[in-house]
Amino acid sequence: MKLFIWRHNRRFHSYSMIDEPCVVPDLYTDAVAVVLAETEEQALAILAAREPRWRVADLKRLQPRVIDLTTPGVLFTFVGGN
Repeated sequence: MKLFIWRHNRRFHSYSMIDEPCVVPDLYTDAVAVVLAETEEQALAILAAREPRWRVADLKRLQPRVIDLTTPGVLFTFVGGN
């Protein structure tokens, strides 16, 4: 199994970024989806079935972070602020 993590930040979104992905229809600054699956395709299918508001077509444009659960590693770090 693997963890697939999609994160999209729209903090600096503007009209000049008209082709920027929009992963959910709501207004957001940060959107994060974490799914446990064998493949990226399976992860997207699970997410679409469980959380239909996520736009799978736009998520496909982003490169997810993939964490193999059989290999030691860092799962999450976060630095907030300006």
